[in-house]
Amino acid sequence: MIPKRFRPAAIAALTVALASGSLFAYSASAGTGPRAADRATADTFGRLADDVLSQRTQALVDGQVGRHSSGKASTKARLSVQLKKDEDAAIASLRSRKTRLAELGEAYSAADTRVAVDKATVAGGKATVQVTEETTLTYKKVRGDEPATTDFRTRYELTLTSKRGGDWELTSIKSQEAGPVAVNEPVAAKANVVKDDGNQYPDGTPASTKYPATPKPKAKTGGAYDYAAMTKYAEKYWRNYNPEYRKFSGAGGDCTNFISQALKAGGWKPVPGSTSDYRNWNYEATRQTDSWVGANEWAWFTLSNERAANLANVYQMDVGDILQVDFNKDGSKDHSMMVTYRSGNGMPYLTYHSTNTYRKSLASIIASYPNAVYFAYRT
Repeated sequence: MIPKRFRPAAIAALTVALASGSLFAYSASAGTGPRAADRATADTFGRLADDVLSQRTQALVDGQVGRHSSGKASTKARLSVQLKKDEDAAIASLRSRKTRLAELGEAYSAADTRVAVDKATVAGGKATVQVTEETTLTYKKVRGDEPATTDFRTRYELTLTSKRGGDWELTSIKSQEAGPVAVNEPVAAKANVVKDDGNQYPDGTPASTKYPATPKPKAKTGGAYDYAAMTKYAEKYWRNYNPEYRKFSGAGGDCTNFISQALKAGGWKPVPGSTSDYRNWNYEATRQTDSWVGANEWAWFTLSNERAANLANVYQMDVGDILQVDFNKDGSKDHSMMVTYRSGNGMPYLTYHSTNTYRKSLASIIASYPNAVYFAYRT
């Protein structure tokens, strides 16, 4: 099965009204059914989301050099009392993450956050808004061989309540992604726990996260697999999915489906057979094996078929290698990622789906989830 547990200065007082008069055509008395917000109102909601998410991003940047998607003065709006507390805590958490990253030799010199409204509806004095954030963070050249940027795309749902006088109050902003948090997102609690079914599986050996690690480079050419092809595939389709494959972007996430595609592009051969038998690995027009899309089943297939072996330390990973994470230490792997770049001093950078991300450093993953269990695979 597909795993189902994927799952910065404080924001200034937000006091100016979001919408009134001609800005907002909908009246709460006009009916109780949801209606699409007009363009001006939707744009206003988008600027609000941009305010919140850009301030989160700026908490991670040296000198707080950031850019809003609107390219002009941001719209201010009121947050609910509880959400204001939550955002203050989020920014404090992200500042702590920035400190942890600095200790690992990583920093960001600039950021560009852009927010687009996908859908906005209003009904009975309530608004529900779906937005997509795209952020690019520029790596500061601390060691000198970092990649240029890390990028991610993530979706959020905002809820707002109309207040007296035509103002709106933002009451919540929630990620709609199934994977690990974005770089500028605080870590949410993961309470789900998987009950052991009593069966034995080739789960593999957890890897140390101690940095630095003894190097363990691999031959990237001349062998059975084309690691350059794996990397090229992953970095081509991290944002825009390959239409030749089905998406698995619901509660389980698309992460393992994505790495399976990249591995196939690099030479992994299919093993046809029963879709529920983890010893098989295959994708067809109307079905796929559990091991193609499930994080645990992929690991069981990989280890039982000797497609890859566990590495002792996550920092030993090289391009084409796979990292899996058990976020809440419940014995079930939650997420899969591929290394698509490695700096000369031993830092792997990962590309993955759910949340769609390009070249995120391993240091950043571990800074967000220092207590998780990690599994590193040499492909």
